[in-house]
Amino acid sequence: MSIAPREPITGRPAKLRSLWLPTLVVMLLVAGVLGGLLVGLPGGVPTPATAQDEAQAPVWVTTVEGAVVPPLAAFLMRTIEKAEDAGAEALVIQLDTPGGLDASMREIIQAQIETPMPVVIFVFPQGARSASAGVYMMMGADVAAMAPQTNLGSATPVSLTGEMDEAMQKKVVNDAAAYIRGLASEHGRNTEWPEEAVREAVSLTAEEALEMGVIEFVAADLEDLLQQMDGFTTTSKGVTLSTADAPVVEVSMSWRERLLHTLVDPNIIFILMALGVYGIIFEFQNPGLGVPGIAGAIALLLAAYGLQLLPVSYVGLLLLAVAVILYVAEVKVQSGGIMALGGTVALVLGGLLLFNVPGSVFRVNWTVIAIVALVTLAFFAFVVKAVAAAHQRRPASGSEGMVGETGTARTRLAPAGSIAIHGEIWQADAVGDPIEAGTRIEVVGASGLRLRVHRWEEPPDQSAPSPSDATEDHGLSGS
Repeated sequence: MSIAPREPITGRPAKLRSLWLPTLVVMLLVAGVLGGLLVGLPGGVPTPATAQDEAQAPVWVTTVEGAVVPPLAAFLMRTIEKAEDAGAEALVIQLDTPGGLDASMREIIQAQIETPMPVVIFVFPQGARSASAGVYMMMGADVAAMAPQTNLGSATPVSLTGEMDEAMQKKVVNDAAAYIRGLASEHGRNTEWPEEAVREAVSLTAEEALEMGVIEFVAADLEDLLQQMDGFTTTSKGVTLSTADAPVVEVSMSWRERLLHTLVDPNIIFILMALGVYGIIFEFQNPGLGVPGIAGAIALLLAAYGLQLLPVSYVGLLLLAVAVILYVAEVKVQSGGIMALGGTVALVLGGLLLFNVPGSVFRVNWTVIAIVALVTLAFFAFVVKAVAAAHQRRPASGSEGMVGETGTARTRLAPAGSIAIHGEIWQADAVGDPIEAGTRIEVVGASGLRLRVHRWEEPPDQSAPSPSDATEDHGLSGS
């Protein structure tokens, strides 16, 4: 009874086994980035810091860090609405921002103005800043306060594309100056310095801002601020605050809002793009593997979310595209690392230029670019080595794996017939002269499920003396 020949395998399993570690690394890196974004995001539910006194309205407090972008604007508008519905005495926003997008800033200010509840902007903790969009938010707040060793200023607007001629720049600056001057005037503050911050990009320390009438209070911490604000009457809304010993309700972003806000970070975008490239390259190299391709696609889509919201340089995007092309070529062609090195250079330049808009607060950190570049070089050094080894490794199974094996001819091969190898029956073709049944054969090649064989010849015994050696020995013995 014959045994069906094994289905030929091209050696791909060996390649997959050699790449299991880098595949796992890509999956873990993407999962790690996403998991890190979700850690500590309990979010959204107001938590009383002290027992609430029903006779006194609570003060709601939230902390805001990072750029002013749409997810942050959505969170603050929702928080203002909920605090108002809860009958809060005031909402204190502890702010630390380098600035952000004009549209998001204006949405927040509009919400501050429309609510009858006082909104307090407190630049905190020490070392924090309120720059660019943060200055406008402070001027639009009912109470502006700062902690010692903080600063505010540099409110000159910039274009998202970085392309404004002199006339357009003048229009934008004049519009921003009028806007911030109106906000400051409405809240009874110094109107000259905010306009100067727009036109000249000047800054102030907390003490200087208080002395110049730009803010109302300088406080060491939240408790100190609440004590100082007690009895203060807001200029625009005419509300007298009662904040001394008021119960405090702390609120934070929900996990979804925190995730979306983090995804707009240029550093996170750059890292996700790199991880996406790793995953896609693995999938191209090993079609059907699935997991790295899915992980890479998810990483690229998350990066795309941030890219659509931030000012992006097309030159930077093109350089990143060139990097991807060179990386794929390195895996396919194996240039000895030259293309991978060129791709890394394009990756570094693309990271530097990706958000390179004059005056923009959005930048990829140098340290992040350097780490991603080094990891990418190490990644491709490992991948190229693994792929090269997999290509050079002899197939372990299938018809190609039979090359070099020996067996017996079951029928006469003239040239077609059948052979037996390791208890399996294969169809074979003789190479050269016909081979009689029962003759020992050796496999020299394969084509699909058919093998190519020739008559096996026993290698000569290296220990037996050659004829010349025998003659030479005989002469010596005769002498």
